[in-house]
Amino acid sequence: MRDDIAAAARPPAVAIPRGAWAAHGAMLLFAALISVSFSLGQRAAPHIAPEALTFARFLLAALVIGALAARRLTPAHFASPWRYGVLGGLLGGYFVLMFVALRLTDSVSTSAVFTLIPAMSALFGWILLREVTTPRMALSLSLAGMGAVWVIFRADIGAILGFDIGGGEAIFLVGCAMHAFYTPLVRRLNRGEPVIVFTFGTLMGGLVAIGLWGAPQTLATDWAALPPVVWAAILYLGIFTTAGTFYLLQFATMRLKSGTVMAYGYLVPSFVILLEGVFAGQWVAAPVWLGVAATVGALMLLLRD
Repeated sequence: MRDDIAAAARPPAVAIPRGAWAAHGAMLLFAALISVSFSLGQRAAPHIAPEALTFARFLLAALVIGALAARRLTPAHFASPWRYGVLGGLLGGYFVLMFVALRLTDSVSTSAVFTLIPAMSALFGWILLREVTTPRMALSLSLAGMGAVWVIFRADIGAILGFDIGGGEAIFLVGCAMHAFYTPLVRRLNRGEPVIVFTFGTLMGGLVAIGLWGAPQTLATDWAALPPVVWAAILYLGIFTTAGTFYLLQFATMRLKSGTVMAYGYLVPSFVILLEGVFAGQWVAAPVWLGVAATVGALMLLLRD
């Protein structure tokens, strides 16, 4: 009898919808794919203009996603094409600034700046969608932000107090703000289009925006003389990091809160440090790992929701 009363008093277990589990898995893969792009992009950046590289990756991604979405495309999906121009322009700007930054700093620092996106995304989510940040999410975002700052400034207290931030990090921070604004804007501008169709529209919008913005650099590029690392970067970035992550991001954004979606970016510095350490032998100093641990802890704290 007492057991029955105790069982009745306990709150019922809440099952996580299958779509939410799939969205979390999509964002875990998203973080892994993004991590490789920082390391590969740093090696390709000196050999090609950021605008030309971004145009090439958008073109390749649009071809891949367009082929997959062809059977589902209807004129109604493009009734308001300006939406795709805005979204594609935001992500195109983010990618261009990312490669500008990678010319000035290293992949670990840029990946640490990337972890500031969830906090900015949560702010934009409140502005656009009135998404409320829970106390746990606020604590998680604060912890991750402190961890990112610790990595960006190389665990140097003097540099932190003097806010001695590098030019590359400052440039990429602007790009990350564009990416953060994009995340809740997807939900605001989506009108029921399938994810694959909306992804294709966004890619086409970005292709037009970057094509107009970076036409001189793209036309001036000697494509035949590019080293193999650049073509490897274009193929990887176009297929996996552009087409793949666009789809994963929009899939998850339609099922999870904006701050939760971008929280998986907390894992990116850890993945990048492991990649650089294992494949290039470039390990960061031991104190920097405290910042990495803080970002991972922030993710674990946030996912308890």
